[in-house]
Amino acid sequence: MTPTPTEAPGGEASSDKPLREDDDLVALSSRLRYSVARLNRLLRNQDGGGLGATASAALATVSRAGAPTLGELAAHEHVAAPTMTKVVAKLEERGLVRREADPSDGRVSRVVITAVGEVHLEENRSRRTAWLVGRLGDLDEHDVERLAAALPVLELLSTPPARGDR
Repeated sequence: MTPTPTEAPGGEASSDKPLREDDDLVALSSRLRYSVARLNRLLRNQDGGGLGATASAALATVSRAGAPTLGELAAHEHVAAPTMTKVVAKLEERGLVRREADPSDGRVSRVVITAVGEVHLEENRSRRTAWLVGRLGDLDEHDVERLAAALPVLELLSTPPARGDR
């Protein structure tokens, strides 16, 4: 029996056949990129406080990283140092982060999240999770199970490769 192609978002066809041909991987990559970007945009729309994507990402990175320098933060977020300086200034104005002198080198400042910043992050995460729970609740049980089965692969894809790898 030949798999029946199904229509995917964006009008692209999919089937149950193995995906190993280069053309199939390109089509799969295109659909995955579109879906992940769209889902990310929809989740970001749940954020409150009007920070914007770059500032929100920087705040989350500061929370995870502890106390990065401005340079480390800029490198992690893939933006120029002057851009990150402006982003951190915006976060400071809102009381979400503060700069502290590095204990071993007073010329270097580190960015530290404040209690207000942690609350802001948690509120945004809660809103995003609640929105996603609602969307998952709209799916049938089979689709939820398929999504759960795909999570290890998505987590593998979202792990940065080792240096020198693709």
